[in-house]
Amino acid sequence: MRHRLLTSLGCVVLAAAGAAVPSCQQHQNGVTMALRAQARPKVLYLTHTAGFVHDVLPHSEQVLRTLGAAQGWDVVPSKDVSLLTAASLGEYAAVVFYTTGELPVSDQQKQDLLAYVTAGHGFVGIHSATDTFYKWPAYGEMIGGYFDGHPWHEQVGVRVDDPAHPSTTHLEPRFTITDEIYQHRNWSRGQSHVLLTLDTDKVDMTKKGIKRSDKDFGLSWTRTYGSGRVFYTALGHRKEVWDDPRYQTHLVEGIRWSMSARTKS
Repeated sequence: MRHRLLTSLGCVVLAAAGAAVPSCQQHQNGVTMALRAQARPKVLYLTHTAGFVHDVLPHSEQVLRTLGAAQGWDVVPSKDVSLLTAASLGEYAAVVFYTTGELPVSDQQKQDLLAYVTAGHGFVGIHSATDTFYKWPAYGEMIGGYFDGHPWHEQVGVRVDDPAHPSTTHLEPRFTITDEIYQHRNWSRGQSHVLLTLDTDKVDMTKKGIKRSDKDFGLSWTRTYGSGRVFYTALGHRKEVWDDPRYQTHLVEGIRWSMSARTKS
């Protein structure tokens, strides 16, 4: 209110001095544009590695930054886990993890991350985000499961379980993709809303390392956590996947869905 009053008074002074009033309108429009620019959603993309190092990470940072810019988001890639505090997290509409291992964070930071999501912000896990924080059960509960090996790294069939979700509406009911395919433990479709699963009719089910007797391999799902929304996709190991428009749309719409937690849209 104070700023708007000062702006109006400035226009009056300029008009009295014979200055063109449109300059005031231009100034006001400039202020409005600046405020809108400040309001662009920010997304933290955390790529800290405390385990296996994924070569795709630098490329993924570039791709996600470009995709975010096209959506009007400021994607901030970082390996700095010190950003996981209540004060820092409050700047972001969503946090995206492509991480591995036991990240070097304090108990307070863990509480801050859970509180951030519970309060209605978005959390997105990509690929090895389920290969993270094995010693922190609350994290596994939030994301929906833990990595339990990857029997397949080849072209596989994928089935769309929910064709109506924003992250899957563009996909064929069944499609193929070449990637490293995870299986998960502490995961079940009864505790998550499943978006994508491995099409077991299209893969070799005699592979070594297959552990799930139910033959149910979730590749993408959503969950609610308090008032927050959690989106996870196991895809994204390979550079070619990050360059695939199908995956890009899948990821962008998953992030958008997670950010809409506060409006429930």
